[in-house]
Amino acid sequence: MNKDRRHFIKNAACLTAGLTLATLPGVAAEASLQDEQESGLYLIGRQKGYTPHIGTLLGTMTMMRTWIVRGVEELSVKELDFQIDDKSNSIGAMLWHLAATERYYQLNTFEGLEWGTWDDEIKEIWDLPMGLGEDGREKIKGNKIKFYLEKLESVRAETEKQFAERTDDWLWESENFFDNLPTNNYAKWFHVCEHESNHNGQIKFIKKRM
Repeated sequence: MNKDRRHFIKNAACLTAGLTLATLPGVAAEASLQDEQESGLYLIGRQKGYTPHIGTLLGTMTMMRTWIVRGVEELSVKELDFQIDDKSNSIGAMLWHLAATERYYQLNTFEGLEWGTWDDEIKEIWDLPMGLGEDGREKIKGNKIKFYLEKLESVRAETEKQFAERTDDWLWESENFFDNLPTNNYAKWFHVCEHESNHNGQIKFIKKRM
């Protein structure tokens, strides 16, 4: 048997073995799951570039953010500014509020700052949308959807960057926070996600009454 023929047979055998292995239910399912978890919106779990729990947490946040963006990305300025009554917040104001909430949790959990102790320059940018209320209803208006989406995208990009630099152990670090009870970073960031879920419901309610 000449050298070229031996080389061909060896490669064919390896290919056959690989194909056979890939057809085994456990191996195929595991490979498929790994690929899908790296790219699927609705496959919550490990994500490439993140530790297991952080990747899972980020997956839930990404899914919720995607739902919100899909629901508002075609809204006009008039629709973004619409208020049901003089006590309600507009959709635009709530979108900016979500970005502000994420920004403040970044400062608290990534930089270790006690809540509200950030400098005046940061407060000047984010306190208005964070607090909303009468001041927010008067001043947050007239902006196109791009204005709000850019703020959401910029803070999320920073969150993703910071998450990638941390391990799951960071999620378990805690301080007295919610109700002055021990609260870990996982709970804080889960709150960021469920906070968006609450406002997503409000956004849907307002859209039905425009």
